[in-house]
Amino acid sequence: MGLIQHKREAYWFYRFLSLGYDRWVNPLFWTTAMRERALDAARLDAPGLDVLDAGAGTGFTTEGIVERVEPAHVTMLDQSPHQLARARRKPALAACLKLLGDAERLPFDDGAFDRYVSAGSIEYWPDPQRGIAEAHRVLRPGGTGVVIGPVEPANPILRWLSSAWMLFPPESDYRAWFERAGFEDVEVHTLAPDWYRGRSAYAVAVTGTKRGDARTVPEPVLAGVEDRATPLSLAGRARFAARFVLGSVAGFAFVPIGAALALRARLARR
Repeated sequence: MGLIQHKREAYWFYRFLSLGYDRWVNPLFWTTAMRERALDAARLDAPGLDVLDAGAGTGFTTEGIVERVEPAHVTMLDQSPHQLARARRKPALAACLKLLGDAERLPFDDGAFDRYVSAGSIEYWPDPQRGIAEAHRVLRPGGTGVVIGPVEPANPILRWLSSAWMLFPPESDYRAWFERAGFEDVEVHTLAPDWYRGRSAYAVAVTGTKRGDARTVPEPVLAGVEDRATPLSLAGRARFAARFVLGSVAGFAFVPIGAALALRARLARR
């Protein structure tokens, strides 16, 4: 697991990242064009859809959803109050229901939604199989789930940094998680910002359809869910501090090193 791939560490990571998330992160790494391609795969064109945006953050993805779905039929869920506070400032999202909650333990009944969307959240889930099984559970039969996340870099230096930071799985893992959770017609759509010129995939939007009733949750998914509210021992506090500091360093190093390697590769091909 990545050092920030824990609920408490991710909570505090976003406590600081939320300050510049919309200004610095989205324009570079999760662009409007990427969002539109991913939401096309979510099939949001049917009337009267109820949509869950799990790990909604500041609402960048939700802004794309409400261009296609009535805002009053959209629910935003995130574990970060700091991210949701910024979403509440956006007029387009005023009618959306906004809830604090855990993507691996969704506070909804079975079959509560027609569409499930999660963008840029899975990389922080301690148990991605559980989170995708939860997506399947809360969908109605015939509903579509889409998860957008990063993939394992081809460069060994970036692969090492990314694995120390958070979850960067290979494409095959996404497909396996979806199929194991009970999704059918699973498709993988590659995504990348305009500036990306790498030979490997940058990110993926994975979609699947729920057919019939939910399957029994696979055994490994029945393990305990991390609870951020659980008090930490002295040793636990030390582990948290080490993970948070080292994981944040790996994350912030990933971006400039990745940019430098991409530039070097581009120059070498000329």
